[in-house]
Amino acid sequence: MNKTEFINAVAAKGELDKKAAEKAVGAVFGAIEDALKNGDKIQLVGFGTFEVKTRAEKQGRNPKTGEVMTIAAAKVPSFKAGKALKDAVK
Repeated sequence: MNKTEFINAVAAKGELDKKAAEKAVGAVFGAIEDALKNGDKIQLVGFGTFEVKTRAEKQGRNPKTGEVMTIAAAKVPSFKAGKALKDAVK
């Protein structure tokens, strides 16, 4: 499902017009992005948890040349599904 299909699904499920659904989806994604930028953790009970994790620096290998290289440490967004979501998917 792409973003347009997701907006259409939200509009149908929430009995909203497409424009209102697009605005709501944009607001939710924006709020999640802002919270993660600030280092906050978002816990939605039953759905899951969004947080930023730090990936340590590590040694890697260039697959083309075989040369050893250092892969820099990075902050990456992470999502862990909650129990209710896991059970719904089963």
